[in-house]
Amino acid sequence: MLGRTLAITRKEVLHILRDPRTLAIIFLIPIIQLVLLGYAATTDIKHLRTAVLDADRSAESRGLINAYRASNYFEITRYVDSHDDLARLIDNGDVRAGMLIPTGFAADIAARRKAQVGFVIDGSDPTVANTILAASQAVGQARSLALAIETLGGRSLPVPQIDVRPRVWYNPELKSANFMIPGLMGMILAFLATILTALSVVRERELGTLEQIIVTPIRPIELVIGKVLPYVGVAFFTLIEVLVVGVLWFKVPIHGNVLLLLLLSGLFLLTSLGLGLLISTIARTQQEAMLLAWLTILPTIFLAGFFFPIEAMPAPLRALSYFVPLRYLLIILRGIILKGVGLSVLYDDVIALAIFAVVLVGLAAFRFRKHLD
Repeated sequence: MLGRTLAITRKEVLHILRDPRTLAIIFLIPIIQLVLLGYAATTDIKHLRTAVLDADRSAESRGLINAYRASNYFEITRYVDSHDDLARLIDNGDVRAGMLIPTGFAADIAARRKAQVGFVIDGSDPTVANTILAASQAVGQARSLALAIETLGGRSLPVPQIDVRPRVWYNPELKSANFMIPGLMGMILAFLATILTALSVVRERELGTLEQIIVTPIRPIELVIGKVLPYVGVAFFTLIEVLVVGVLWFKVPIHGNVLLLLLLSGLFLLTSLGLGLLISTIARTQQEAMLLAWLTILPTIFLAGFFFPIEAMPAPLRALSYFVPLRYLLIILRGIILKGVGLSVLYDDVIALAIFAVVLVGLAAFRFRKHLD
């Protein structure tokens, strides 16, 4: 009995060693998990993109800006001249926060009055918004203390104070559901379309029915469309289901155009379908297709900004996130649902998704047709 068991064990070991795809999956998945969880799974957010509207333009206002820059929480990337410019940058996602220094800031400091400073925060991501909220007030208090030390010099005088007044846009209550529900919609589209499409085609090949379909008069393009259309319907049904539950149960407000949301979700769906078809041309069994699908989905989870803010990731992972289509869909979904923005603001993200869709669908169609031939 032991000899037969060892023989079967030896056979399976040889099968694994002789299958380069299985070996690649065995060694790659743990490494990818370690790297992504080690670096991307962090909420230590620094260098947040911040715009400044400095209406005072004084030495005191510049000192305050430098104090925020020196804190490492804020990276001053833009200077604007109006509230409209600041609002546009936050709507576009170009900055996460905006600092507003009013006229008379230096005069209030000199007169040892309370000097007010406004802070506008993008609340679409509660994790980032909470960090900005706490850091903006902490830096303001530290600057007040520094001014007090400079002013007093051992004398008993009124101490100038900087009163930072933050205001959270889009998600004033910082509800996590408002952030998670749009993200779940994107994840569902990515998971269902990729996995179900890959498994559907591989299952036909594994059962031997794909060859029977090929010998019929049906053309390859008709076969592909016929295979993926049901999963398009399933994905859109689930998308609408999550959207309805999010609005009615979790009270997530939709400020933008629902039709635009569905159209752009359909564009992303093309990328997931293309990826699923591409996997189906590589995998030989359903198990292998599932493992390959998870190998592509795993980086998507961590690099798209679904769980962890992209700002908290190291620079190499932030650069890598630009090659993750879900990143752009999450910006689109949260932009439409939470911010109520339109196509003019989301133009760059839509173009990126369109490029991914053309490349993935084209590559999948080429390999699928070649495989059928």
